[in-house]
Amino acid sequence: MFLPMCSFPGLACAVSGAEAACRAASVRQELLKEGFHRDLLVKVELGVTGEDAGGCAVAARTRLPPGIYVDPYELESLQGHNLTKAALIPEVVDVEAPEYLAPDLLVVLYLEPDPWCSGCFRAVLPVHGRYHRPAGEGPEEAWVVLKSPEVLVCCCDSHLLMECWEPAEVEGPCPGQALSPCQWYSARHKPASKETILQVPVGLKQHSSLVCVLTLLATVLCSSLILAAVCKYGHFSSPVICSE
Repeated sequence: MFLPMCSFPGLACAVSGAEAACRAASVRQELLKEGFHRDLLVKVELGVTGEDAGGCAVAARTRLPPGIYVDPYELESLQGHNLTKAALIPEVVDVEAPEYLAPDLLVVLYLEPDPWCSGCFRAVLPVHGRYHRPAGEGPEEAWVVLKSPEVLVCCCDSHLLMECWEPAEVEGPCPGQALSPCQWYSARHKPASKETILQVPVGLKQHSSLVCVLTLLATVLCSSLILAAVCKYGHFSSPVICSE
């Protein structure tokens, strides 16, 4: 015998209502500025009203490939001025390492509510491109592809449906609640529609001799200018180096 869907209020109707309420979040990320030093903008729309998301903290967890990194000293300075909140894994980052010697970097970026969009969150993170191995032939640019981040939600004071999300393996309290731990959830979301790509200039091996010669000439010229300035304006008790 056919039964209406809502014959059992505690079952079918609850499931139907939960499915209707569980709208997927949307993620958007883009690189701002030009060159090696960029800003990574991440925007998340939870798909709920601003009132429902009022008690929630939102973070974006992303894995940066070896071709791009976050400067931990710059991040520490920004966090000291409450401009950016993020955690790096590992915390120690070799900012001088080239792309082919650098590991991946896991970043958890905490997002702030967007005042111009209800239920939206956003954050900006400074990132930097690494030098790549010189190419023998082919294009003079390397592409660093950033994958869409994972959306993490922590709603300690909110009544949003936890059935919409899966518990995430993230330890730590919600921002602003340092003493009380909170369960973080991985929110179902629509990945960014377009890949975020950083194009990094790459040198050519056939130019190595020219680069070495120009580097040597520049080093000799600059050293000569420094030595001349020291001899002219410096004060020496025993003028040996600059004696005529």
